[in-house]
Amino acid sequence: MTERTRILVTGGAKGVGAAIVRAMAAGGHDVVFTYRSSADEARALAEDVAAANPGSTIEPRLLDLADKEAVEAFCGAIEGESFLGFVHNAGQSYDALAAMMAQDKAEAAMQVNFFAFTRLCKALMRPMLRARAGRIVAIGSVAAIQANAGNAAYAATKGALAAYARTLAMETAKRGVTVNVIAPGFVDTEMLAPYAPYRESMEKQIPAGRFCQPEEVAGLAAFLMTPPAAYVTGATIPIDGGLTAMLGIHR
Repeated sequence: MTERTRILVTGGAKGVGAAIVRAMAAGGHDVVFTYRSSADEARALAEDVAAANPGSTIEPRLLDLADKEAVEAFCGAIEGESFLGFVHNAGQSYDALAAMMAQDKAEAAMQVNFFAFTRLCKALMRPMLRARAGRIVAIGSVAAIQANAGNAAYAATKGALAAYARTLAMETAKRGVTVNVIAPGFVDTEMLAPYAPYRESMEKQIPAGRFCQPEEVAGLAAFLMTPPAAYVTGATIPIDGGLTAMLGIHR
């Protein structure tokens, strides 16, 4: 994609999502990003990114991906628009041992992480297929690649995401659409606050010796939108400092 295109980013108000919004705008794209509860942060981000990238259009839109009716309404609205890029960054964590898993919480995570992605893909697909150009990127997790106790439900949502993306990639490749999954390891954001007491010991066990930065995930997402990435599709790409290349990590 060489010309300016519109890209949709879910969960773009902070953390990895905000870094992705910045990277896409810096790459010359207009960006619509969703947020759930961080309205002030979303507005501030949009203003800051627009100021840093003159001529770009940065638009925040409220959307709770856990609300199926809201997702349907949102998809109905964007079906009349044209997006040639989509990054599904929004995610919901849920940690519990499989024997203790609460079904409603597991289903809520699956709705946000997986089913919302499939519905948004369906809404965005036709303009991409008609244009014979489109880039879809889902932010998965190394939890879907390497097992970790307490991650059963969350890993299942990200595993479903990767399986769906591979199939979608095969179905759309001849029409110029690429579909890939980025699988981060431990990214240095607010979501890792519960791991703070274990951070030093965890970093020692990661081959790279540190947590990933949001900008590194965003940089990979931005690359997947560029012309040199046109032949990359159906891939799950770890960005984990070598974590999945070893046996495991323990607190």
